[in-house]
Amino acid sequence: MKPGMLSRLEEALVAFLLAAMTVITFMQVVARYVFNYSFVWALELTTFLFAGLIFIGISYGVRVGAHIGIDVLTKKLPPGAARVVAIIATLLCLVYAAIVFVGAWTYVDKMYEIGILAQDVPVPAWVPRLVLPLGYALLFFRMLQVLYGLATGKEAHLLGDEVEDALKLAQAEAGEVEHPHPHRGPHGEKR
Repeated sequence: MKPGMLSRLEEALVAFLLAAMTVITFMQVVARYVFNYSFVWALELTTFLFAGLIFIGISYGVRVGAHIGIDVLTKKLPPGAARVVAIIATLLCLVYAAIVFVGAWTYVDKMYEIGILAQDVPVPAWVPRLVLPLGYALLFFRMLQVLYGLATGKEAHLLGDEVEDALKLAQAEAGEVEHPHPHRGPHGEKR
């Protein structure tokens, strides 16, 4: 699978999960307040979808540079030292992702061995929990991409720079420079 294909799949999955949560919640509200009826499975399914959104969204956030970071110290370092600190931080993130992946896989395996069903949705309890190791495997992959970018000099920092992005966006809206995302309008909409 090509990295671009994985990125599109990741985006589509995040969009689907968000849309499904919205539709199910809307249906539940209408059913409850208009028809005085409630879907028993709606809350649990929405919780599973939200968990999927979170754990898939972690890697998506790394890919698009959306995670926030406190970089006041690294901004004061010379570029070479800042790059070394970013590489060390990325290696620590890889260790963290690997540890949580192993723990999540062990947890899912235990749920599989126990063989219980979810409370309200008729699926084995381990199925919706698969998003835990999947999400951290994707995070590990994305952190490897960041490490590669840092090691080869293609990336200058671990996380996105919110201030720099905001300034570029403001300049683009004022017409001073080209929009930082040429396929998107000034408010993020597709052109």
